[in-house]
Amino acid sequence: GLVIDGRTLEHVLHDSLQNIFLELTEKCRAVVCCQATPLQKSVLVKLVRTKLQAMTLAVGDGANDVSMIQVADTGVGISGQEGMQAVMASDFAISQFRHLRKLLLVHGHWCYTRLTNMVLYYFYKNVTYVNLLFWYQFFCGFSGTSMTDYWILILFNLLFTSVPPIIYGVLDKDVSAEILMELPQLYTM
Repeated sequence: GLVIDGRTLEHVLHDSLQNIFLELTEKCRAVVCCQATPLQKSVLVKLVRTKLQAMTLAVGDGANDVSMIQVADTGVGISGQEGMQAVMASDFAISQFRHLRKLLLVHGHWCYTRLTNMVLYYFYKNVTYVNLLFWYQFFCGFSGTSMTDYWILILFNLLFTSVPPIIYGVLDKDVSAEILMELPQLYTM
């Protein structure tokens, strides 16, 4: 790991040392910046995100972390003694730092699988409906006749775009939380 303080970070963030610093950070498993200003934090996250083309996660617990959380791909706010500013600016909120592992490994995995399956669901639902309309036009001689009543169309979209995602989002857990916590390698898959 690499630990760097705010004064050193200020020198590193200049253009001449950025590439050397990024090469060094690529070789580290973790980089901890202490006593950095809010601007330095956000510039560092933006630098890693743009130059290394990496997904970034920023974790903060106070108002001084808001800019860093907003620049990152995913922001996690920890509600604590420093107030709720970080929580209000974040994508996810946790009460203690120790919950970060469960947030990433369990809920992150479930969220990813649910989103990918729902994208496929919406794609195939729309392909099916458009295909039905396409073949109906051959049947009616391309006259522009409506195949269904408007109320049926509204109910179709309401039922097939709201109910399945709610049911799927509540019930689907491809792997149990205990297994996901024991085998963090499943997250990379």
